[in-house]
Amino acid sequence: MDLGIAGKWALVCGASKGLGLGCAQALVREGVNVLIVARGADVLEATAAKLIADGARPERAEVLFVAADITTVEGRAAVFAVRKDFDIVVTNAGGPPPGDFRSWDRDAWLKAVDANMLTPIELIKATVDGMAARGFGRIVNITSSSVKAPIDILGLSNGARSGLTGFVAGVARTKLAAQGVTINNLLPGAFDTDRLKGTMKGAAEKTGQPLEAVLDARRKTIPAQRFGTPEEFGAICAFLCSVHAGYMTGQNVLADGGAYPGTY
Repeated sequence: MDLGIAGKWALVCGASKGLGLGCAQALVREGVNVLIVARGADVLEATAAKLIADGARPERAEVLFVAADITTVEGRAAVFAVRKDFDIVVTNAGGPPPGDFRSWDRDAWLKAVDANMLTPIELIKATVDGMAARGFGRIVNITSSSVKAPIDILGLSNGARSGLTGFVAGVARTKLAAQGVTINNLLPGAFDTDRLKGTMKGAAEKTGQPLEAVLDARRKTIPAQRFGTPEEFGAICAFLCSVHAGYMTGQNVLADGGAYPGTY
């Protein structure tokens, strides 16, 4: 299927590895020009080279990168100094650490809200009017399955990402929808990423079990009996960015191998 987005420009955040990288890979394979952002300069530069080798070609797509913390004012300024207008924006920031809510102070909450709610809102605010003026725009926020099924040890993420979800539910249904701009959230369940391995490692240390035993037990809770891959997550993201998804906006698209037990 031709997604109809070749030649568009995309900003992909947290794109040096994991789900952000999966999204960037899927987009460049469709001929989308991408500007990828992450904090680690060396890893990000290597990722850009991989994207070019893997899918982008000079005659098809361009790959730019900015090493910056997108959750800061300075980081966003660095990105928009390189390029101001984007047709596609994929927001993505690492989730806050797990733990017991009793141990989180005000600073911990503000940091979580800043990264996982306010940063996506700032990126939306900075780009949607240009998208609307051009008659095409796609914003995909990578959030979490915990928005639908909260995870007790991820209270910071549950709260901050739920705030973003509520905001998107409103703004996606403004006149932007009639101007060709869609805003959706993509909710990952358990995917084979460093984030998952870190969480499982913490669980293993807490229970005294081997890491592989904890991972295997986690897999067995998923009807698909496996973890997702960044590549298949990226494919879903690319579809949401495509011309074919123009009638989908304000949605929470869950990718979790069937783990969520609800009907709705």
